[in-house]
Amino acid sequence: MSFWPQRYVSDDDAYSLLELLEKITKAGKHVAIMAHYNHCREMTTPLAREAMQRLRATGVVIRTQSPLLNHINNDPDVWVRMWREQVRLGLVPYYMFVERDTGARRYFEVSLVRAWEVYRRAIQRVSGLTRTVRGPSMSTGPGKVEIQGVSEIQGEKVFVLRSIQARNPDWTQWPFYAQFDPDATWPEHLKPAFGEKQFFLQDEYEAMCRNKSAAKTH
Repeated sequence: MSFWPQRYVSDDDAYSLLELLEKITKAGKHVAIMAHYNHCREMTTPLAREAMQRLRATGVVIRTQSPLLNHINNDPDVWVRMWREQVRLGLVPYYMFVERDTGARRYFEVSLVRAWEVYRRAIQRVSGLTRTVRGPSMSTGPGKVEIQGVSEIQGEKVFVLRSIQARNPDWTQWPFYAQFDPDATWPEHLKPAFGEKQFFLQDEYEAMCRNKSAAKTH
């Protein structure tokens, strides 16, 4: 949707693809296209707008996501403009991600506390239609972990976390806490709060990894 909107407009099989998507939605199936927009400017070109219109005309729902990237969208104003424009165009804001620990991470990464501040300040300024977006979310081994906020509990400053999705469904929506670290940029930098030796899901997750590894050897 962002780097090659021609896929839905002018590629040789663009019409066939749109025709297939329309056939699927008319059969009663829900089809969601995940559009990856890092900045509102990516949605302003005539080609981008035409791709959106053609997709939406098939009955497809376009959902949007992006990581928080330093030097690109590390600003609540950027997210407010982007989310408002997406809703105006009929798109559904879905995820704000924390920059993953891959590639040029050092250049783009933002601290977890900054990610939470950007999300909080942006979400305060948009309507309920825009508050479908979840974040800041981290795609970790145990699942998608969301930063819910920063709080002080029993005199200790902590990150409040929860699993949006998890390898064990019982972990989902279960709040847990990490020591506040202003420099942390990824879950591996976090330590359990309140003197705990490990996070509540650690033993079970490690057992899952061992079982998966053992299964590959047989």
